Amino acid sequence: MEFHDTTVLVTGGARGVGRELTRQLVGLGAHVVAVGRDRERLAALAAAHGDRVSIEVVDLADPAALDALAEALPTRHPTLRAVFNNAGVQHLTDFLADDLPRTRQLLRRELTVNVDAVITLSTGLLPHLRRQPSAAIVNISSGLAVVPKPSAPVYCAAKSAVRTFTRALRYQCEDGAPHVRVVDAVLPLVDTDMTAGRGRGKISPAAAARSVLQGVARGRSEVYVGKARLLPPLMRLAPSLGYRTLRHG
Repeated sequence: MEFHDTTVLVTGGARGVGRELTRQLVGLGAHVVAVGRDRERLAALAAAHGDRVSIEVVDLADPAALDALAEALPTRHPTLRAVFNNAGVQHLTDFLADDLPRTRQLLRRELTVNVDAVITLSTGLLPHLRRQPSAAIVNISSGLAVVPKPSAPVYCAAKSAVRTFTRALRYQCEDGAPHVRVVDAVLPLVDTDMTAGRGRGKISPAAAARSVLQGVARGRSEVYVGKARLLPPLMRLAPSLGYRTLRHG
């Protein structure tokens, strides 16, 4: 898919990988609609890129706001042809020690952002995308969908759900709307606000975004980024090693 002179939606567009996707898409000649809840960061992003970036201030943890966004976007941005469901939140959780009533509230928001927002925007915008000559839905998942870590069980489960949803939606589009490509982009550990103080060997948001965009441009249905490229052969040949590595790493 060529991004020049197209309109592209990026959720979580003002931070981390989303900010880099926005920057690099603008560099490729796209107009980006950046979605997030931090008005100041979004305004700064728009100021940096002029009329190449529009902003939508939305709390993706609010189901009503999600529905309203999906309904309004085709009218506000009729040339929209690609959706990058990138926004994500991760709560470290110990179900044996945490305050469970409070934790459940956090986890509900986590699931809404990480799963409901992906499904709502993918399916809510699909009728519009089908009317375009070519279109793409790119859902950002994680290696943790394949090999979970014990400290973030709900995040890992959510990313696994995103991968399964993305594959099933791809099957439907391949059969009924083959000009709409549905892509799963599997990221490794990326150096963002969300991962501050966690893990080693992180890649930069710029490198992650670049790999995702290159994979989409090359027509791949699954884009494994950085160390995540090791997952398919590892889980085929030695899955117990993969599980042990993340369990103790």
